[in-house]
Amino acid sequence: MNAFLTVIPILLIRYGLLSAISKEGPKRAGFFAPLLGKEKVAYWIYQITTALILLFLLLLKIRTDSVWFHIGLIIYISGIVLYAVSIVNYANPKINGINVTGLYQISRNPMYIAYFIYFLGCVLLTQSWILLGLLIVFQLSAHWIILSEERWCIQKFGEEYIKYMNRVRRYL
Repeated sequence: MNAFLTVIPILLIRYGLLSAISKEGPKRAGFFAPLLGKEKVAYWIYQITTALILLFLLLLKIRTDSVWFHIGLIIYISGIVLYAVSIVNYANPKINGINVTGLYQISRNPMYIAYFIYFLGCVLLTQSWILLGLLIVFQLSAHWIILSEERWCIQKFGEEYIKYMNRVRRYL
């Protein structure tokens, strides 16, 4: 089976579910905070690795011939579920715009974590070292994007966001 099929649930959740829940959600999700210095490089690395991962999945097959398939399937499904839940939580922020409910009580970045888990599941389903390498670069660049988002949130939401940062971890 072609590994690109693993992308369908993410696309349906990101564009279908989010649009169904919130008219403003897709616009907010597509917004990138202003970038400074190395963050601009990280942004392009993030975009390029995202495209490469998706294109590479077109070339890969899901390998069902080992225990990695079963482990990968569990991780992949977990990533999809976490992503869907994080999208539902993201769609309805507090009136001031800060997301603090649901998974956002555990992590300030549950969508990024869900992406990582989802892509890790894809790595295991395909048993591809190249895909693993792309995932590592993707995740490192995502960290720089997250730093820019946090700086923007501090500027926009001020003390309330700083209190949120002190209460909730960046990742887990």
